[in-house]
Amino acid sequence: MGGKGSRLSFSQSVDHMADRAFRALQLEEGVASAIKACNEVYQVRFPVEIRGRLEVFTGWRAVHSTHRLPAKGGIRFAPIVDQDEVEALAALMTYKCAIVNAPFGGSKGGLRIDPTQYDRGEMQRITRRFARELARKDLLDPATNVPAPDVGTGEREMAWIADTYKHLHPEDINYAACVTGKPVTHGGIAGRKEATGLGVVFALREFFRHPEDVRAAGLDGGLGDKQVIVQGLGNVGYHAARVLDEQDNARIIAVIERDGAVCNEAGLSIERLHQHLCEHGGVKGFPDAIYHEEGAGVLEMPCDILIPAALEAQIHEGNAERIQARLIVEAANGPVTFEADEILRRRGITILPDAYVNAGGVTVSYFEWVRNLAHIRFGRMEKRFEEVRGEHILEALRTITDQPIPDFIRQELARGPSELDLVRSGLDDTMRSAYQELREVYLSNDRVDDLRTAAYVVAIEKIARSYLDVGVY
Repeated sequence: MGGKGSRLSFSQSVDHMADRAFRALQLEEGVASAIKACNEVYQVRFPVEIRGRLEVFTGWRAVHSTHRLPAKGGIRFAPIVDQDEVEALAALMTYKCAIVNAPFGGSKGGLRIDPTQYDRGEMQRITRRFARELARKDLLDPATNVPAPDVGTGEREMAWIADTYKHLHPEDINYAACVTGKPVTHGGIAGRKEATGLGVVFALREFFRHPEDVRAAGLDGGLGDKQVIVQGLGNVGYHAARVLDEQDNARIIAVIERDGAVCNEAGLSIERLHQHLCEHGGVKGFPDAIYHEEGAGVLEMPCDILIPAALEAQIHEGNAERIQARLIVEAANGPVTFEADEILRRRGITILPDAYVNAGGVTVSYFEWVRNLAHIRFGRMEKRFEEVRGEHILEALRTITDQPIPDFIRQELARGPSELDLVRSGLDDTMRSAYQELREVYLSNDRVDDLRTAAYVVAIEKIARSYLDVGVY
């Protein structure tokens, strides 16, 4: 669907953004068309008995590219899901995976449903039925198509889907790898739940490690005390805002939610606000903050960093001229329409694009998928070895210096890495390396004049190389 004031659908908006990269790369039109095309879309309608009567649900699974297998992408449950949205998100997944070197093709799924209208038992029956429909078409399989959580889904739904696949394929010892984002106790990996939000933070930290990039955005210094507005305090927005608040000393001056927005120039306590949101279902009534019923207008408030972490098309042709942020960090998928992007680029506002910023989730999903296939948790074989080696280093230092080692150094050196340590280290390295790669393209290619185009160039070069290597063109 198109956003407010948008003449383009979501998938058309993604394609138009990719077209800039195709022009910069000067790829022939046929190759560009092959890369942009969605390979297949499966639509399913199925009945489920709910409270004594049958309801028919409509769902989709789009496979944009299988240049790498499996195809990877979340499943969202929302009342506004449609085929165009699913195709657009599948395309974004293709580019996203290429940017962060996750060896997946792009896919996406959606079910048109309002999860708030059904109880837990009903949601389980609906989810399992949808999973069976996908499995019948080979769109749920560790080797070919691996879903993950998205809007309206989480660990619970992934556990149901994995269990459904297990019962359909009891001979598949890799059944746990059919989805990612599962509970840790059911084959998930520590750190997956907060991975997308933490990836946003790692992307921002890497951006601020380059003073010239910061100055180009009209900013200076580091993240500390930067004024930040966050739209959406769901899984992504909450974890990003909490870490920026508690670890980076950024000031979250406003949070926008479904029922409005709350603002405080001195900074909001994200943990307290999240607790209030969980208890009351909205941000209205949160103490020590000014409440605005029209939350969308708060997007236009002056700030250093704007983080749209909700749904697509939140910044559009109708409000792009009034956006006052110096840096927009796209934590959601497609929060800026193509028309708005053109306006913001003309105005000189720097955008860290969704295809890069939002890639923390699929990065850690990759780690989880590998863990499921290997049937061993990361760090299990080397943790004690690292601890013993740390003790040896400490003893050597003590012998050489004849001085006691401070406790904080001893504790750090003598501690072997946990799986969570390794996951976060891998995520940090991935986000840092990816930014450096797209930054290099931005600085070296005269045809690339913004970071979004640079990100698409990075992705498309890798995809095109994959096609060339296997002789597709």
